[in-house]
Amino acid sequence: MKLKITKIGILGMGYVGLPLAIEFGHKFPVIGFDINAKRIEDLHNGIDATNEVTIAELRQSKDLIFSSDPEALKDCNFYIVTVPTPINKDKRPDLGPLLSASMLIARFLAKGDVVVYESTVYPGATEEDCVPLLEQGSGLLLNKDFYVGYSPERINPGDKTHRLRDIKKVTSGSNVESAKFIDQTYKKIIRAGTYPAESIKVAEAAKVIENTQRDLNISLINELAIIFNLMGIDTEEVLKAAETKWNFLRFRPGLVGGHCIGVDPYYLTHKAQSLGYNPEIILAGRRLNDGMSSFVSAQLIKLLAQKGIKINGAKVLILGLAFKEDCPDIRNTKVIDIVNELNEYQCKVTVYDPWVDKLEAKNEYGIKLLDDTKSKLYDAIVIAVAHKEFKQMGIDKIRALGKPKHVVYDLKYLFPSSQVDKRL
Repeated sequence: MKLKITKIGILGMGYVGLPLAIEFGHKFPVIGFDINAKRIEDLHNGIDATNEVTIAELRQSKDLIFSSDPEALKDCNFYIVTVPTPINKDKRPDLGPLLSASMLIARFLAKGDVVVYESTVYPGATEEDCVPLLEQGSGLLLNKDFYVGYSPERINPGDKTHRLRDIKKVTSGSNVESAKFIDQTYKKIIRAGTYPAESIKVAEAAKVIENTQRDLNISLINELAIIFNLMGIDTEEVLKAAETKWNFLRFRPGLVGGHCIGVDPYYLTHKAQSLGYNPEIILAGRRLNDGMSSFVSAQLIKLLAQKGIKINGAKVLILGLAFKEDCPDIRNTKVIDIVNELNEYQCKVTVYDPWVDKLEAKNEYGIKLLDDTKSKLYDAIVIAVAHKEFKQMGIDKIRALGKPKHVVYDLKYLFPSSQVDKRL
């Protein structure tokens, strides 16, 4: 293969695939494929529900075509898979979308083609789970007729500073030739440069530990927050004091959701357990982070009781549903766990989030988001997500939403401890 005749097919037009399609569309003919016909229709109309790219960026890539028709991929020779890799209700890897994408590519795979996976997986998944499907569906053999690679995605949803081009890209291939070719291809769009990994498994492992490390660091701070709450010490003030030492790592307690940090560690632990090893530290961190919603809910109920506010029927406003600030993504958001916990206490919970699509919230979680907030209505206000709109409101306007007797619980340290009833 030669770069000048490469035609790229990208499967999955979400937070990862769309920015990738935009950038590659400046250099190569690109087919941006997604099974969601509504998503493709929106992109044709210049609408990106993820807010990752602008209308101008959508229209600048002249060689980029969006389609929900699998046949559009038939002339591609360089496939990139960016489909979701979630977990199931038992917290086990769900490779369904990844395997479906592999079988779809196998229909069109030809000699000399390259398939690169970007979706987060456990080490070995590309070669052990995906390659057999590519071979069976195409009748071709790896490294004889076609090649594969793995280049982990590093997109940070909502981050307008660290864009795709500015994040160093790890690349890998199934042999020396394909590894070099894949690396050269990505170098065409990544101005931060690339890092060729020794093997596909090394690249897979590097990705899955990035978020596992972050998850464990947050779980430590979450446990410290629980301890400091018992001591009556403000966690934020402790962390600010500790950060005066140059090598203290800056993390904050909070809800750990989303499609990466709250999911990826389970891919690694699943693989470890399949090899007969039980990863105690990683799973302990996951259990602690998954339990933070219950801790927050219990703390809020305690606050209400201390203020003499009747818990049964208490009106609670939660500010924010997205899993992180200034982002519409609600995948695996832990805010929903707080909603469910408070509902069990018979509280009347409503949620306001100016970033999140109301129909998506309804379909995904059965939540009817408020169109706007009303003054003097709530017994409790929980600042669950640090959207810029909530910061700009200021504590006085947020306080004005509450009844004469109410509590404000700030999970994101948007305001000083003296201005709220409690911080996490």
